[in-house]
Amino acid sequence: MSSGIWQRGKEEEGVYGFLIEDIRKEVTRASKLKCSVCKKTGASIGCVAPRCKRSYHFPCGLQKECIFQFTGNFASFCWNHRPVQIITSNNYRDSLPCTICLEFIAPTPTYSVLRSPCCKNAWFHRDCLQVQAINAGVFFFRCTVCNNSDIFQKEMLRMGIHIPEKDASWELEENAYQDLLQHYEHCDVRRCRCKEGRDYNVPDSKWEIKRCQCCGSSGTHLACSSLQSWEQNWECLECRSILYNSGDFQKPKKHTLPNTNVGITDCLLEESSPKLPRQSPGAQRKDLLRQGSKFKRDISTLIIELGFQIKKKAKRLYINKANIWNSALDGFRNQNFNPSYSIEVVYVNENDHFGREHPGSKQEFLCLLMQQLENSPLFEGSLSKNLSLNSQALKENLYYEAGKMLAISLVHGGPSPGFFSKTLFNCLVYGPENTQPILDDVSDFDVAQIIIRINTATNVADLNSLVNECYNYLELIGCLRLITSISDKYMLAKDILVYHVIKRVQAPFESFKQGLKTLGVLEKIQTYPEAFCSIFCHKPENLSAKILSDLFTVRTLSDVQALGFWNSYLQAVEDGKSTVTMEDILIFATGCNSIPPAGFKPTPSIECLHMDFPVGNNCNNSLALPITSTYKEFQENMDFAIKNTLRLEKEENSHFIGH
Repeated sequence: MSSGIWQRGKEEEGVYGFLIEDIRKEVTRASKLKCSVCKKTGASIGCVAPRCKRSYHFPCGLQKECIFQFTGNFASFCWNHRPVQIITSNNYRDSLPCTICLEFIAPTPTYSVLRSPCCKNAWFHRDCLQVQAINAGVFFFRCTVCNNSDIFQKEMLRMGIHIPEKDASWELEENAYQDLLQHYEHCDVRRCRCKEGRDYNVPDSKWEIKRCQCCGSSGTHLACSSLQSWEQNWECLECRSILYNSGDFQKPKKHTLPNTNVGITDCLLEESSPKLPRQSPGAQRKDLLRQGSKFKRDISTLIIELGFQIKKKAKRLYINKANIWNSALDGFRNQNFNPSYSIEVVYVNENDHFGREHPGSKQEFLCLLMQQLENSPLFEGSLSKNLSLNSQALKENLYYEAGKMLAISLVHGGPSPGFFSKTLFNCLVYGPENTQPILDDVSDFDVAQIIIRINTATNVADLNSLVNECYNYLELIGCLRLITSISDKYMLAKDILVYHVIKRVQAPFESFKQGLKTLGVLEKIQTYPEAFCSIFCHKPENLSAKILSDLFTVRTLSDVQALGFWNSYLQAVEDGKSTVTMEDILIFATGCNSIPPAGFKPTPSIECLHMDFPVGNNCNNSLALPITSTYKEFQENMDFAIKNTLRLEKEENSHFIGH
């Protein structure tokens, strides 16, 4: 707030950009100024009103009700020249409630009483507004009546309310929504048959508690309401009467077992198990969140919000492209590394005896790192992957580091993972106990064959024969059960699935989950699961000529003919008339094979230069196009440069693939 000092340096220079010599000069200047309030020297803040000579200390200014604007040039106004709110008329009663604390205040604009610029009947205490602004931050601070943020924040900044650039305090609190995971477990029917009491709940038995499918706030034991399985619908008396009176009441259909002569593709585990319709606590939490305005959010906005944690102070990472994984591991494990610092990448080569360093692209590094993570032995599966069980990796704490890497990559603008199975993602969001794996999650061929044979068994004799054949394996994993009917095969197959996909990797999962908490990423995922599912479980959309054309901005004074050749070239690549692909072009210019969820920083750009071949610069995401006389020459030069550049880079790093 000092009047004679400016932030002339970068954020990491001096004290947050204020240079030391400037601070010393300001101290010297302020030592000659006397505070208009306490009459002591050191009053470095002056009123910005013309011809006003008042100076004061910051605490003295607050005491005297000066206004300090935390925006623009950080202007300050003395008690005589401070901005005021003007209202056209005062037709209000003697008092109105503050819309935050609900205490009654006189509806007259003063220093301590402010009015909303968008709602004429909304009045606030200044102190109440300031506390709300500190807690809500710039993303959630808005009018409490109409929910406007733009007009409201602009006026509050003018009136001296400090709005910090941070996420809301309730978004940063760990396990803030833990209560939403609690679900109702009590039998409410008139005559409960359970000898252990109404709160007794044993999953997978007749004493398992089922909640009302309408309100979820009443429950019954399966046996107390003569329910055969979770497949049957159940409503409490209150909801049933409402449904009956509304005319929409239908008698619940009885659940029938599937035909015993089903094929492999029709087996129950590939469609749904009898227990699948059960609403998990995670599903209930989603229903609660869906009612709020925060539920559906754009994924790019969410990641940009996470990115506001990143400080301008930079941490340099020395990366060997031929050993991305270990280089990143060493850098992230360094005791001086802070995930909230911005990342500067420097490429080094162990075989370079001169020790030369080359500036690198952060997004290219994160893209290569995510490729290493996807193909690492920490995960198993072809396209949709689950965690594997690797004792050595567990011993070296690599699952934690993998989660940490993924979190850092997302917040710092890296690519979307895109390789998670829905089962792994649901375990992270709703918990392993509320997740049902499917046959596709099993990557072990022998285990998958056992599950398929169990599912396709047509009679009890065949099923018992199979159990005897796999007796040692089933006993080892704790899934051995007595077979009395053909329907027991579903629970047996489910037990094997749960063990192999979830229980077997419980230790790696917990370690990976802890790493993913870095920078609040896991909490954000659990709050907005639908948005994050789109980037965790699905690959980015295929690049097209239009997407790339819109992605690159054209620098000024570019050659018109070359730009026409560029658009024609993109269309030719999309039509398969070129030896390169859309991904090759993006890698050549940015180092990434897909567009990160938060976009590129800086924005990719193209320019036209008098040269024979194109030049891509991954550090600033720029692409220089050659100026040629014919399109044929343009295409040949583009194809040659892009293919050979990518081929040489692949050959340099090929010896590390698979390590």
